[in-house]
Amino acid sequence: MELPAVIRAAVDTALEGLPLAELQAAAARLSARYRSETRDGRAHLADDLSARAYLAVRMPATYAAVRASLDAVAQLRPGFAPQSLLDAGAGPGTALFAARDCWPSLSDATLIETSPAIRRWGELLASGAAFRRLDWRASDLAAAAAHPPHDLVMLAYVLDELPPSATGPLIDRLWQATGDTIVVVEPGTPAGWSRILLVRERLIAAGAHLIAPCPHALTCPLAAPDWCHFSRRVARSRMHRRIKSADVPWEDEKFIYIAASRQAPRPVAARVIAPVQVRGGTVALKLCEQNGTASQNLLSKRDGARFRQARRLAWGDCVAEHATFPSDSAA
Repeated sequence: MELPAVIRAAVDTALEGLPLAELQAAAARLSARYRSETRDGRAHLADDLSARAYLAVRMPATYAAVRASLDAVAQLRPGFAPQSLLDAGAGPGTALFAARDCWPSLSDATLIETSPAIRRWGELLASGAAFRRLDWRASDLAAAAAHPPHDLVMLAYVLDELPPSATGPLIDRLWQATGDTIVVVEPGTPAGWSRILLVRERLIAAGAHLIAPCPHALTCPLAAPDWCHFSRRVARSRMHRRIKSADVPWEDEKFIYIAASRQAPRPVAARVIAPVQVRGGTVALKLCEQNGTASQNLLSKRDGARFRQARRLAWGDCVAEHATFPSDSAA
């Protein structure tokens, strides 16, 4: 997966003329921060160099994670065609571009971003897009006022920049502003998963219907050191490879998300929550199931149609409600 061609070209233009060594240093600081389990609650895109480094090395990965999360929503809400978006912590408009790519119906957007440096680049990147209304706002998310309902509300890679005590009240305000669906995305680390669990609990308590990835609203069956997350392969541009001194033309972005709606989604039997292992005549699946359990499943050619279906599944896929797999053991 990669950024839309128009956005990718605009990012390349934004990087022209910058010394490679400065970009590499700024990108290294960003990467170290995203890998860290310790957050300081401060914005990390306070200057133009950091903002442009983000465009080069983090925006493609964030786009891929958000786009994959929205795909999961679209699969289980096939009639959903949002027209309005509220993006809290919009950065350079990553979720805006991902949502428009997923739903061409999107025409209006309110984008809240505290950092002037990254907001400036977001306004530039979105300036050529054919939206009826784009409203960029400078606001502190932890103290943001209430917003009118929007069809789709996004909060992507933001919670680690806020004090933990601000998470609950923010989710409450965003849910109040959700006309239909809210999607929250975080890095796929144990800390990111913990934040998503808090969001999940808050949304369930508010009466939201979970769409994905959870096939149920019961207690999460996973426990540390295990954690729920997914992965998306991201194409690296030539500049991206130069900045990271990388030879491999791709990287894997680990992420975790929660999507919830005021409308009940299409039910599913399970979600694949680990890489599918195909070895010879067997397929091993780790599933989070509709009954609130996590299970390890091993299928062989003797299982016929179920084996053939399992071979087609990938990490993050949902399993149709009518499908069943033999559970070998609880995870």
